[in-house]
Amino acid sequence: MMLMERKYDSAVYQDISILDLILFSIYFVISKKEVCTFERLVEECFDLFPKRFSFEKNFKWPDSRKLDRSLRSLRKEELIKGSPQTSFILTKKGERIAVEISKSLRQKKLL
Repeated sequence: MMLMERKYDSAVYQDISILDLILFSIYFVISKKEVCTFERLVEECFDLFPKRFSFEKNFKWPDSRKLDRSLRSLRKEELIKGSPQTSFILTKKGERIAVEISKSLRQKKLL
C-alpha cells in the first residue's frame, strides 16, 4: 500500500460519500501498518476530513456518532470486517474500492 496525502481541502472531499471516506480512512490507517481500532478510525476520519466528521456546532471536535451506522453498512456490504470493540480490516472488495477512492482524491487534489 502507498501512503497518501495527510490533509485534504473540504472542496476535494465534499461530494464523496461518508461511507467512502470511512473506507478510505481504514485503508489509510492500515497502510501505515497500524491497527485500525475504533478510536484510531475516529481520529483518522477527523484528521483527514474534519468538516465531514466534526460536530455540527463545534468544528474542533470529532463526532464519533457519524461512524456508527456507516460502519454497520460497510460490514453489511462486506467491505470491512471487525467491530468497535476490536478493530477493523478491509475485505478484498473493500480494499479495491479504497484504492479507487485514493486515486480519486489524488486526482481531485491536482485539479
